[in-house]
Amino acid sequence: MAASSSSCSLLCFLSLLSLLTLISSTTIPISHFHKYPLPLPYQNLNYLASSSLTRAHHLKNPQPTTTTTTPIFSHSYGAYSISLSFGNPSQTLPFLLDTGSDFTWFPCTHHYRCDNCSFSSSTTNPHRSPILPFIPKLSSSSKILGCLNPKCSWIHRSNTQCNDCKQSSNNCTQICPPYLILYGSGSTGGIALSETLNLPNNTVHDFLVGCSVFSSFQPAGIVGFGRGLLSLPSQLGLSKFSFCFLSHHLDETTANSSLVLDKSSKKSQGLNLSYTDFVKNPKLADKPAFSVYYYVALRHISVGGQRVKVPYRYLSPQLDGSGGTIVDSGTTFTFMSREVFELVAAEFRRQVKKQVRAVGVEAMTGLRPCFNVSKEMKTVSFPELRFHFKGGAEMALPLENIFAMAWEDEKRSGGVVCLTVVTDGVAGERELVGGPSIILGNFQMQNFHVEFDLRNDRFGFRRQQSCN
Repeated sequence: MAASSSSCSLLCFLSLLSLLTLISSTTIPISHFHKYPLPLPYQNLNYLASSSLTRAHHLKNPQPTTTTTTPIFSHSYGAYSISLSFGNPSQTLPFLLDTGSDFTWFPCTHHYRCDNCSFSSSTTNPHRSPILPFIPKLSSSSKILGCLNPKCSWIHRSNTQCNDCKQSSNNCTQICPPYLILYGSGSTGGIALSETLNLPNNTVHDFLVGCSVFSSFQPAGIVGFGRGLLSLPSQLGLSKFSFCFLSHHLDETTANSSLVLDKSSKKSQGLNLSYTDFVKNPKLADKPAFSVYYYVALRHISVGGQRVKVPYRYLSPQLDGSGGTIVDSGTTFTFMSREVFELVAAEFRRQVKKQVRAVGVEAMTGLRPCFNVSKEMKTVSFPELRFHFKGGAEMALPLENIFAMAWEDEKRSGGVVCLTVVTDGVAGERELVGGPSIILGNFQMQNFHVEFDLRNDRFGFRRQQSCN
């Protein structure tokens, strides 16, 4: 991993800050993050499956460092992005929207280095970032965060060391220590800034944002929408935010939906959403990252109307911090702990008896079960997957949110469909324990309008024909 705290010397050009506040409601376009597509469907599915599993491993077992206890993680494939403008004058950058973390950072300075970030097989420079970085010296409102600034402790919690300030705290010029964040398949590091955030109809000054000078496997910055103090919803004082998960059929298009940031105290009217309460993980002292996640009270799972007998210890957070279900915009394919997955997959196999298993495709994609289908088949029937939440809310998933198609050839004369749920390891391998047992990913919530109601501590959703 390429990382060095001396990289902060690249930021010595930074200067000072100003400006305003957010009003009741702001709307921002949300879209898929544009990527370099892999040439074959099997390769795309394999990447989505492996990246979803890598992210799940990190969310289940986030690794703290000496500089931060909050993880940041995302991937270019299967992600959703928004554009945000920082600085004076404004510089606009794309950010991956992540409800599984609470820190916002952008690629920063002319010296920004990113290893393995373009995902392009034809690139001649593996360190070149696919996007332009933020340039602090071009912004009159950029200010390095001081070590004694209370927001510095948001990043480093109790680990903040301001040794240079002990003798002269009133005139201390020590900066907030650089952050170095490690996660599933990459890293990012840099220094914290206070900067102006320019929203479509509002300006927010003194917004805490990370100026990353190096990253690996990060094609863009990340905007954290988790539950922590660092998150955008917390810094803006939002009562709720909502958006619609665009269909992945619209990847690489200009289609977009709206991210709504709301500070009003009114409950949503006329949206006809189904709601379930957020729940807390009781084990937060050892794993503070768990407090950032949006846990929901899942009661049971059904396949084709048949209830899957999932042990309760997987459905609800336990005293040791394991178990429970979280909603995560940064995960593509839903993750289930092995015992849960095997029970669900077995019920699919039992109900889909007429289709032949495509074992070879399962090996290539990392997904299972996969079934052969062809145009010659007059009817192909697959069961519905449904999540049942506390309070009676039910999320019934259409087939396009459950299975992914992988055509056998360019003529699309035949193909294979695979269940888009991943698990850790296979029979005989050690299972990763701890953390959430089920991570509800964005593929399963395509064309669902979702609302994170922070004031009333609940999650709302509604299926739509389309998001755009």
